[in-house]
Amino acid sequence: MTRSVPDAGVSLPPVAPEVSAAAVESLTTRLRRRLDPAVESVAALPVDIAEDGTYGIRCGEDAWVTLKPGPSGTITSPDQAHCTCLLSPRCLHRAAVLGAGPVADATPSLAEGQSTEPAAPTAPGRPSAEQVRAAGVLWTAAAAVLAAGAAAAGAVPQAELLRAAHTARLAGLHRAESAALGVVRRVRDARGPQGAHRAHRPDELVAALCELLLVTHRLRAADPDPRLIGGVPHNHRPDGPLRLYGVCREPVVGPGGTGGVVTHLVDGTGRWYTLRDAGPGGPARARRAGTAHVAVRSFLSDHERLSRGGLVVTGAVVAPDGRLLAEPGVRATFAAGRPWADVVPAAAVPDGTGHAPPLTRCDVEIVAADGEEVLVRVVTAGVPGTGPTVRLAPAHRHPALAHTANLRRLGACPGLRIRVLGRVDPDRATTLRPLAVGPVPGAGSATLRLPGEWRDRVDLGYDLLGDEHFPLEAPCPPPLTAAEDRPVDSPLRRVRDLVELAATGGRRAAAEPARDSDRDGHAAALRRAGFATGADLFAALGEVAARRPRDAFGRPAGDDRDHYAAQWLATAVYLAGTEAALGRGLWHG
Repeated sequence: MTRSVPDAGVSLPPVAPEVSAAAVESLTTRLRRRLDPAVESVAALPVDIAEDGTYGIRCGEDAWVTLKPGPSGTITSPDQAHCTCLLSPRCLHRAAVLGAGPVADATPSLAEGQSTEPAAPTAPGRPSAEQVRAAGVLWTAAAAVLAAGAAAAGAVPQAELLRAAHTARLAGLHRAESAALGVVRRVRDARGPQGAHRAHRPDELVAALCELLLVTHRLRAADPDPRLIGGVPHNHRPDGPLRLYGVCREPVVGPGGTGGVVTHLVDGTGRWYTLRDAGPGGPARARRAGTAHVAVRSFLSDHERLSRGGLVVTGAVVAPDGRLLAEPGVRATFAAGRPWADVVPAAAVPDGTGHAPPLTRCDVEIVAADGEEVLVRVVTAGVPGTGPTVRLAPAHRHPALAHTANLRRLGACPGLRIRVLGRVDPDRATTLRPLAVGPVPGAGSATLRLPGEWRDRVDLGYDLLGDEHFPLEAPCPPPLTAAEDRPVDSPLRRVRDLVELAATGGRRAAAEPARDSDRDGHAAALRRAGFATGADLFAALGEVAARRPRDAFGRPAGDDRDHYAAQWLATAVYLAGTEAALGRGLWHG
């Protein structure tokens, strides 16, 4: 068998949850203790790819692990992973390689003889007894991960959660299974090496854990809401041609040094779509991808032209998250775009469900530069200087991308009115991370002057603003003379810090605020701001985290993980709902 040149940058194939879980379960207790360092070491090993698609990894002098994915490119059976060592298949090498591979997406395919239909409910609209039991198993595994925290949730707790996710799939709990796989992915991101191109997002970990615990909590109580069961995600094929209009380009800098571009589009009804091109290369690749050709069959344009124009797609295949997929039979042709003011819909802020939020649009007036950020006032009812003061912060700060340079240039022009499209910072409701800006219709000389070929939009990660794009004079807004005029983060930041600390550092880390001398001060600040429920939940979470049940002789007496998980869940649900309401009031009030 001829192998290619070893390449440490080659990604391993996705691994089905049940295959990875079974490999960990087969290990002895002694080998399980060594599993986490072994998984970390696999990431640095070279990977050989044979002509038949087999992956080879040398894990030791006498240990050669081979993975042979099926037609889908995924390891779906234990028989597709082999090791040459004497302990195989119950060996550390095989389990470590399978644990280092990405988690495969939820899929309806099962082993031969197993049904893909969910278990029949015992009463109309209610989950069956089997589904309630599966939800209980998944809750227990998720509570264990939460108690340990992402930093300590190694391969063994992850395997238990993957096994529980597989049980949920067999019971037909598709939403719960998908949520569990999302938690495992976020935990692995948090535990991965923190390099220059890897950005761990605690808010995404919190959202994933909150979704999983909330769904399983309600299923354990036999909640009849059919949305809790969910369904297997399926790609959508529109009946006719899909007419789309370009909105903007967004650089992508993701985990593991990936880089690329996402082009955002909308249809005539305001529904969002994306075309994504990402791969190894980090910010440098993200910069190049902005002008790369679009990876759709028969389409000969690039992302820059598409973001200012449009396209018509026939035979389109759309993923559940709005991604356009380059499947066989898809044909796309370039079409004229629309002015930016007509294309960009007014969208909502994050809704607290854990899904990627739509982009938020608003008109603002620039007040002043504040380091790399820009202070602006939201324009309400078309009248400048009447809205709240907020911040614009770079979406990416890497010098290979133009976000920071463009914001510095905008901050040097107080009084300028611009239309902004971006994402509300999940950690600061008063901060927007813009992806694109454009002139405000009807603002006269107090707005941007862009060339016709830019179609009234500036992709802040790629286009570079110059003197010719600004008016010669712009009215200066009233200065910020008082501290209260500056944007102030909500007191809920204290609650978010505790919730994220618990998810990342575990129960021991969450218990520290209960011993903090400033704990009462934090709770008092929340009450003064009108967040009495938030103050109660903040105090209760710290107290429950610090509590250790003991018997009459002072010895540890059992574990109250369920109580702790329920308290964390209540706090996280309150936080998500309240922050979403504050965001709506701030950006769209």
